[in-house]
Amino acid sequence: MARLVEAINRNDRLYYVEARPVVSDADYDRMYEELLALEREYPQFKDPNSPTVRVSGAPIEGFAQVRHEPPMKSLDKCYEKGDLVQFDTFLRREMPAGSRWRYVVEPKVDGVSISLLYEGRRLVRAATRGNGEVGDDVTQNVRTIRSIPKTLPDDAPDALEVRGEVYMTRDGFVQLNESLDEAGRQTFMNPRNACAGSLKLLDPKIVAARPLDVVIYNAGGVGCDGFATHTEMIAAFKRWGFPVAPWSRLAETVDEAIAAIDELGESRHAFRFEIDGAVLKVDERALYGGLGATAHSPRWARAYKYAPERVETVLRGITVQVGRSGVLTPVAELEPVELAGSVISRATLHNADQIAEQDIRVGDHVWLVKAGDVIPAIDGVLVEKRAEGVKPYVFPSVCPACGERAERLEGEVAVRCVNPGCPAQLQRRLEHFAGRNALDIKALGGRVADLLVEKGLVKDPLDLFSLDFEALKSLDVGEAGAPRKFGRNALNMRDALEAARGLPLDRWLFAVGIPNVGATVARDIAAEHDRFSSLAGSSVLKNVIANDALKGKARKILPIKAEAAKSVLAFFESRYGEAFLARMHELGLDPRRAETPSVKTTGPLVGVGCVLTGTLSRPRSEYAKLIELAGGTVQSAVTSKTRYLIAGENVGAAKTEKARALGTEVIDERRLLELLGDVAPVGVEPPAPSPAQTPEDRKPVQATLF
Repeated sequence: MARLVEAINRNDRLYYVEARPVVSDADYDRMYEELLALEREYPQFKDPNSPTVRVSGAPIEGFAQVRHEPPMKSLDKCYEKGDLVQFDTFLRREMPAGSRWRYVVEPKVDGVSISLLYEGRRLVRAATRGNGEVGDDVTQNVRTIRSIPKTLPDDAPDALEVRGEVYMTRDGFVQLNESLDEAGRQTFMNPRNACAGSLKLLDPKIVAARPLDVVIYNAGGVGCDGFATHTEMIAAFKRWGFPVAPWSRLAETVDEAIAAIDELGESRHAFRFEIDGAVLKVDERALYGGLGATAHSPRWARAYKYAPERVETVLRGITVQVGRSGVLTPVAELEPVELAGSVISRATLHNADQIAEQDIRVGDHVWLVKAGDVIPAIDGVLVEKRAEGVKPYVFPSVCPACGERAERLEGEVAVRCVNPGCPAQLQRRLEHFAGRNALDIKALGGRVADLLVEKGLVKDPLDLFSLDFEALKSLDVGEAGAPRKFGRNALNMRDALEAARGLPLDRWLFAVGIPNVGATVARDIAAEHDRFSSLAGSSVLKNVIANDALKGKARKILPIKAEAAKSVLAFFESRYGEAFLARMHELGLDPRRAETPSVKTTGPLVGVGCVLTGTLSRPRSEYAKLIELAGGTVQSAVTSKTRYLIAGENVGAAKTEKARALGTEVIDERRLLELLGDVAPVGVEPPAPSPAQTPEDRKPVQATLF
């Protein structure tokens, strides 16, 4: 029992807090059921802190804590249809004589439980379930979820608490993992863990970019006492603007409820969120009080868990692929097997940590699942079937694409090829080199970059400056059998490259694509150096590293971080970095530090607070810099001190209404450029007002930067 408690507590933390599970749901449930059975048989040995008497999870450091009243309970689970019949028998025994009720069947969304509190019909707090008694205040993160109403209509209660499940969409989960993999960061095992990992981020701006949504399915402590049935309450939630489950069924008998659960099971893969079961509830809320609850769960509901869709197969080998950013990604080569309607022979293994944590070895019999019903993944190892002599897998220490050293950089979970000249990374580096915040070579998109590398025309980004652009006009950039010549775009690329020669040092440093050097860091480093060539062996960067090693008051706060300084010095010390610098010299390239323009002391934006929001025609960072040069201040949110809210496309009415309520003037880009005056970029034409706008809409409005 002690070993089970320890194992469950460890897996609870990995699953709920670290969003990094290492056992399958089925294996976890078996441990839980075994512990529960032992505690019934030997109650004298039951741990007062057993996971069977509390809801799993714990508050995460970094967030304020919220006490739930009443507690946010979990649901008792069952896995057999006979358990549902027993639940029905239990209800008939416990209900007052003559009681009648219906069942409601709803999907069990596999996400993160959330509580939303409204006061004065405005969202004032959002909290995770945590341990059921105490959760984390994640209000700022939850505010980024667009489907959650921030204010309620007049027919809603003045004070209201609702509870539900935040989830990550299946498609969004796939896209997020792809972007994390490219960046060399740890990917998520499934949408539920991706959702949990997103909600615990301390930066709401990052959360806002995550594909999160919510389903509201239950009442909290206030505002819902007047509903006779659960069905009536959910209808009111929907009327007030809350997202509710897109599927539900009413059943007069337990047999009808089981039929509804089977119906849901057949269609569960069609939902945009992952479902791990069905929830069976008594519809009549007046009966809840008499049934009561245990320390763990209410007695008027059950969660029915579907059998996991997984198959057994054999791991024949592990192939290591090199991503465009140099990340080494292991891929399982499997004995082909059919799962969820498709034959699968390969599955992601994410990274070296997962292989070691699950002790996955070549030759093992493994369980194969589809994470988020989309991505094939190994869910566990059948250790009992492992042959004698099978050795642990050793992750490679050299890059399979170029043979150079591969290592795990500080702060990363991925093993990365550290050779900047690795051919497997070239296509991605070309796209980055040509990016808007780098050298801004608009004609060089992903398709063109692919072709230049594929045909051997470019083996390094600097080769772009030596291309035969006249010959390049005949390059076929068409796809799917539809020929299309590169044509005039070749000359556009030539002109953009010529213009890039005059770009300042910070743009070039960012374009090189050195790890830990983003656009902002590149500006900070460039501000301390005269020209590109002075970065090699820079004493400034060496002093940054030395300062970082100091302790206490001796350490100074510097704008340049040690990790970035180390990365830049390592780049120029590498064989590739030396060759890159030499090639720059051959091409007559040595970008200089940009002249710092003086900030205006007179003008319409001096001392004015501004906020940027919506989709703009130019990068927000560029507009922010221009506003500051014009003497203004860029804010992250609208306050009473905000004068202008600069609103681009796709801005919700709630933001502009809030701005106007605070006395902030909402303006468009055209008006902003007028206010910038001679600071505005030369030759830039602002977007025309939308035809749908009225003359009133075009009036200047105060703006803030969201």
